[in-house]
Amino acid sequence: MQRIFLKAKIHRARVTAACLDYDGSLSIDRGLMARADIAPFEQVGVYNLSNGERFETYAIAAPEGSGEICLNGAAARLGQPGDLIIIATYALLDGEESAHHEPRVIVVDETNQPRTSGSTD
Repeated sequence: MQRIFLKAKIHRARVTAACLDYDGSLSIDRGLMARADIAPFEQVGVYNLSNGERFETYAIAAPEGSGEICLNGAAARLGQPGDLIIIATYALLDGEESAHHEPRVIVVDETNQPRTSGSTD
């Protein structure tokens, strides 16, 4: 049997921009994507702590070190600059894989720079 587990999350990222005139997606600082093991065009869950919105989209890379977190396309209607969000990815694991699985957790500061990483509590 396989189950879906949290693979990684970027915790309490701050939305830096919202661009309605774009095809869709979530722009994420390339460095944060690497730390969280999020691949370009990978599906992500986005959970807006500021307004309760929850949605899925895909990740695209923003310049490394920029701290950019931009809601693009329809997602731009679900948040605004300054909102705090959680960005999550998931993996399908079997029993053996799940027994030793630890998700990556990247906690960022108010400028979306990594503070800590590790497993969830």
